[in-house]
Amino acid sequence: MFIQTEATPNPSTLKFLPGRVVLTDGTFEARSPDQAARSPLARALFGVSGVAGVYFGHDFISVTKADDGSEWPQVKPAILGAIMEHFLSGAPVLDAGETGESTEEEFFEEADADTVATIKDLLETRVRPAVAGDGGDITFRGYREGIVYLEMKGACSGCPSSTATLRQGVQNLFRHFLPEIREVQAI
Repeated sequence: MFIQTEATPNPSTLKFLPGRVVLTDGTFEARSPDQAARSPLARALFGVSGVAGVYFGHDFISVTKADDGSEWPQVKPAILGAIMEHFLSGAPVLDAGETGESTEEEFFEEADADTVATIKDLLETRVRPAVAGDGGDITFRGYREGIVYLEMKGACSGCPSSTATLRQGVQNLFRHFLPEIREVQAI
């Protein structure tokens, strides 16, 4: 098994491409060993010293290293080994009955349903594919009084350039199609 790696805009996160589907539906993120409990692969990755977060997309795994002095040349080989061992074992990525979908509730007024539908469509067709290319994800969380609330995941969470991406990219895109949008905020 050959696993490729790619740098992401976030220097603390690397994208690992195992050459196969990681999750068929949805995504999965764990920022702590407790959150990793639903996934054998995430548990194995958190077993590697220096791992602070994992994110699974359709065909990639993003791993964020801790800010404890860990360096990629020391952490990367152990991560590659954990990923390879997991896929060669045939174990599932998520435990039986688990899904990668978030259980967090969205919030918006019913009167804004058409605006929210347009926001979600723009996210799905124009934003998420580009963000996934960088090893992350961006999901809708809410809309209130002209402000769109989005959640950054994977390589995008904590990325130094994510604020610029939100302000100059996503916010401008939304404003082009929906002039009533005043601001985009990460939560």
